[in-house]
Amino acid sequence: MKMAVLAALAATVALTPAMAADTAKPIVINKAEVAGGAFKGPKAKPSIDEGGAHVIDYLTMMTADKKFETGMYHSGPSHYVYKGKDTYGVDEFMYFIKGGITLTSLDGTVQTIHAGEAVTIPHDWQCTWDSKGYTKFYS
Repeated sequence: MKMAVLAALAATVALTPAMAADTAKPIVINKAEVAGGAFKGPKAKPSIDEGGAHVIDYLTMMTADKKFETGMYHSGPSHYVYKGKDTYGVDEFMYFIKGGITLTSLDGTVQTIHAGEAVTIPHDWQCTWDSKGYTKFYS
């Protein structure tokens, strides 16, 4: 009986590393990454976006169906216009940790979002977006 228990325990321990690799876990952005280290690592993807801004995207998670993602994003100065068929395009939550943005809706309403503030933008929003540069968390 003791041999059977020990054999079962040994088999469980042997499977644990393989099972752990397939286990979903929380994804943490640590203090060093928040302070800017995220944009210096191998997961950081620098590019120039459609508006000509120099940006760095640090993607932390994307679902298999690619309908939800999270990460950090850094952008230099930017100006975008989303009107007509060219709406914002995604539902997005953003929390700004540096810089900020000024959003002007089609009706002329102006909202300025500063570091330490958050905003949620609906996918069908039409606006003008202006920034001198920012760093944000997004989802």
